[in-house]
Amino acid sequence: MSRTTTVHLLRHGEVDNPTGVLYGQLPDFHLSPVGRRMAARAAEFFADVPLSALISSPLERARETIAPVAALHPDLQVRLEPGVIEASSVFEGQVFGAGNKALRQPGNWKYLRNPLRPSWGEPYKAIEARMQTAILDAAREVGEGGQALIVSHQLPIWIAHLSAEGRRLAHNPRSRVCTLGSVTSFGVLDGRIVRVDYAEPSADLIPAGARRANISAGSSEPSSGPGDPATSSPTR
Repeated sequence: MSRTTTVHLLRHGEVDNPTGVLYGQLPDFHLSPVGRRMAARAAEFFADVPLSALISSPLERARETIAPVAALHPDLQVRLEPGVIEASSVFEGQVFGAGNKALRQPGNWKYLRNPLRPSWGEPYKAIEARMQTAILDAAREVGEGGQALIVSHQLPIWIAHLSAEGRRLAHNPRSRVCTLGSVTSFGVLDGRIVRVDYAEPSADLIPAGARRANISAGSSEPSSGPGDPATSSPTR
């Protein structure tokens, strides 16, 4: 009988972003002091997990998040994977801040015409395809019954979660269950995702008010969406 392989998707820690820029794929955005604590917490979470592969988005915040985990697994090399990078957006570099200032600018309204695709950035279907490829490739890499860790970003992880459960990809950002430093684990059996589990090792590092936010812009902004400390669901 086949054994389930587990691919863990870890969202990076909090980013040092005092001006509230939507950084997206922009370079030179690093973890805040709290974000570094989240990375250390992730290392504790995975310290005794028999990982066979470490994979990261090439962006600095993801690489800094996986570094403490890698230090506890010195036999593994971190592989940078562009396929798990943050989704692109036309709003990159703009300041959102409290009240989503950028969305009140008339010049940006044309980008909001189709929230189902969405019209302001990488299509959800494209994110779904690349994340599914990354998860299944990682599962094949570690083999039956193995475990892999991928550090990625909120939107790609949440799209992978929705896809695995057979739910529609278009969604309200406030509905995302993927807080900073959270772990979404995908069980893979015979080449398909059969289970999704969720945990928040850094739940106590996220201010209570921040848990109601939709999209984190870093240390000056509320950090994450809602989510129980741990949930689990079979895929449909």
